[in-house]
Order: sequence, then C-alpha cells, then structure tokens
Amino acid sequence: MNPIHYDGKIFRIAQNTENGEVNQETIFKYRQEGNRVWAEYAGGGIVVGSLVAVVDDHGKLDMRYHHINEHNELMTGKCESTPELLPSGKLRLHEEWEWTCRDCSKGSSIVEEI
Repeated sequence: MNPIHYDGKIFRIAQNTENGEVNQETIFKYRQEGNRVWAEYAGGGIVVGSLVAVVDDHGKLDMRYHHINEHNELMTGKCESTPELLPSGKLRLHEEWEWTCRDCSKGSSIVEEI
C-alpha cells in the first residue's frame, strides 16, 4: 500500500531547468483516488494545465501533462516524480521530465508542498 497520499495537496516549483515553463507562480492542486492521481495547474505563464498520473507502492508518480501557455501554445510532456518526505511532514517531489512536443528536450525540477 502506498504510504503517500496526494489528495488535497498543493505544490509550487522550487527549482526548474531553463527549458521548463512552470515557475514559482505556478500552483499545482492535486487529487487522488486509489492509485490514480490528477492535478490542475495555472499561473506564472501557464493559462491552464492538467496532469494525470499513476502512483506506485512507494509514492512515485508516472505522469503525463499538458498545458496552454501565455503564447497560446499547447505543450505536452511526461514526467517521473519521486517523493521525499521532509522533516516538516510536507512533500518534496524530485521530477525528471521530457517534452513530447517541440524539441522533445528533457529537464528536471523540484516541486514542494505549500
């Protein structure tokens, strides 16, 4: 059984590579039922975005995401997100992602629960 539950958690980017589009103004609102996780996100150049994921027994997320940015471009990608439980009890997610559009470049980010 997965010890980490994402339902109702809100996250913000703490660190991102240069080819990423989300920033500290982007807010992610997570939901979860069983091993299915989804979120909506917006802010910081993102007009509207959503993601869907499957969570494994260790809390790791296998996700796909898409959003529309402030230039009215549709962006898509995939991500593996590994959770870290902080001393405060909040979560930090270490993410390795890849665009599935444009240049298909890869990047990494750190997302923290607020």
